[in-house]
Amino acid sequence: MKTPLFRTILSRDKSDTLLLIFACAFVLLPHADHVTWWVNACCALLLTWRGWLTLSGRRLPPAKLLLPVAFLMMACVYLTYRTFLGREAGVTMLVLLLTCKLLEMHAKRDLFVVIFLGFFILLTSFFYQQTILAALLTMTGLCLLLTAQLSFHYTGVVPPLKQRLKFGATILGLAIPLTVIAFVLFPRIQGPLWGLPGDAQSARSGLSNSMSPGNISELAQSEEIAFRVKFDQAVPPKALLYWRGIVMDKFDGRNWSHEDRRSLYKKDGEPSWINYAGKPIRQEITLEANGQNWLFALDMPAGKAEIEGSAEANIVTNRQMETRREQSTQERIKYTISSYPRYQLEADSNREKQIHALYLPVGYNPRTAAFAASLRQQYHDDMQLISAVLKYFNSQGYTYTLDAPLLGKNSADEFLFDTKAGFCEHYASAFVLLMRASGIPARVVAGYQGGEVNSVDGFLEIRQSAAHAWAEVWLEGKGWLRVDPTAAVAPERVQQSLNYAVQRQGLAGLMNLSPAGISFFNQIRMQWSAANNSWNQWVLNYNQSRQISLLNSLGFQHIDWTQISLLFFAIASLVLGLMALPLMRNQPHVTALDKVYFSFCRKMEKKTAARALHEGPIDYLNRLRTSLPASDFENAERFLNLYTSARYGKDPGPESNLIRRLKTLLAACR
Repeated sequence: MKTPLFRTILSRDKSDTLLLIFACAFVLLPHADHVTWWVNACCALLLTWRGWLTLSGRRLPPAKLLLPVAFLMMACVYLTYRTFLGREAGVTMLVLLLTCKLLEMHAKRDLFVVIFLGFFILLTSFFYQQTILAALLTMTGLCLLLTAQLSFHYTGVVPPLKQRLKFGATILGLAIPLTVIAFVLFPRIQGPLWGLPGDAQSARSGLSNSMSPGNISELAQSEEIAFRVKFDQAVPPKALLYWRGIVMDKFDGRNWSHEDRRSLYKKDGEPSWINYAGKPIRQEITLEANGQNWLFALDMPAGKAEIEGSAEANIVTNRQMETRREQSTQERIKYTISSYPRYQLEADSNREKQIHALYLPVGYNPRTAAFAASLRQQYHDDMQLISAVLKYFNSQGYTYTLDAPLLGKNSADEFLFDTKAGFCEHYASAFVLLMRASGIPARVVAGYQGGEVNSVDGFLEIRQSAAHAWAEVWLEGKGWLRVDPTAAVAPERVQQSLNYAVQRQGLAGLMNLSPAGISFFNQIRMQWSAANNSWNQWVLNYNQSRQISLLNSLGFQHIDWTQISLLFFAIASLVLGLMALPLMRNQPHVTALDKVYFSFCRKMEKKTAARALHEGPIDYLNRLRTSLPASDFENAERFLNLYTSARYGKDPGPESNLIRRLKTLLAACR
């Protein structure tokens, strides 16, 4: 049998150390996206250095070299985060500590420090993401660390790496039943996994509370999920899928933003400013964390959003029909809300109350103002003027593109009369400015439009690429009406999806719907997205209310935390007992003859010396010869000679007689 090549090159110590280095590198891999570039560079350099020292057989660096390196890295941590506390700084220090500790392994306890530090760093990866992929990476990292730990514990012949990996996976598998029980029954704590205020405002992907030319088109390149929707009836047509987010009515010459005024909120006794018609559409929305305060709903929301697992009361819907909550969304939430596609918003108001929606800053976009004035001279009716502007967009060679040219100070002038190319925010902004310059109150609404039904689980998926901006105009007697100027230029954007309206580059274009049908990559994406959604719904959204509902359905009514804890420990103990039964049955059988021999060994251990695990009866007898008095040794010699003959002889005789004689000799060994 040929010896593998790597075994002829590497000693056991080197191969075990390299396995530990690889396991640590795998543990650090999920953090590569969260730490800064210099931390990744330091980790790669230190791991490479440690691997080179192992392969070359050189000694580890002295403390006088490692200490300055460690102090320098800690100084860089402070300069980067201005603190040593909090999630980002704390995780960064742990990552650097693990790589430094690999260069300072001089005793077995240092090995344990490295391995247990690796276990802890695996746990910190859930501060950033709790997806299926993160769970799989964590399980793999645990298996590698357990295998590395087992490798250092073997004293004799070391099994092959494949067998050690299998043993590590078996140990991990034994923990799965208890893990499932702890997940289901351990008292749930409301709130995010990490809740320090200093880390609450970490960057999120999604719509901003302001809009300028180009920012939504950048967001449209992202395929991240913004939220998922489950309807209790058929999915409405795409032309109705306008997901209302934030209303922007303040313009400074370039940027649109939301102005939070007291007049937007309903006072006690004030009549409702909106009238609904038709049947409501109820939605169950799972919103991803975005760091913002508003909730999305189908245009036009009605009633109050009900957040699952929360008695949150600080949710308001203002006069602009924005649904907002007091705290920002730092974790995934699920809520239900109803909407009416048919409505009249502020139809009983008057133009004086909408004066804020006519404001234009002085000194900006003079050509747009002149064009609006000429339109007003031609069309005295507001609806005719709106139709004329939409027809103008449709007939004057405007293009809908993600790669719009950069615009200067007079952005609307340059877009309307020079570039004639833009994304939804360009058209919505220019349209609202034309309306205001014509004396028609108007504002910009930002949200999402459309969505894609996942054929696997039936959820409507709204991705960041569906981010959209449209306009609302106020007409006397009709109130606020939605007008989407994008539909005049690229109607396929509203009627079908973004991929039909513009050509997207790279993976985003490959993995989406094409006019020819559903691509192979898109089907894979749907399967993966449905799996992630199931993970989110049943694992990550398993909160306190769901736990109580589950226990109530199992017959545990009015149960509190104390009772849940007792139930958890009772079921966990039962499962541990059931898991131990097969292990107990696999214990080696001890014969009656061996039981007497082990009793003799225990007596000798108390009297003089313990038997080594590898020591046979004859070797043990030779060692007892020098440590026992002559009278005691004679009894011990008779016992061990009789046991050896009975245990290994060809014809020892009846076992019952032998055991009786051995017990007599054992009693004489006092």
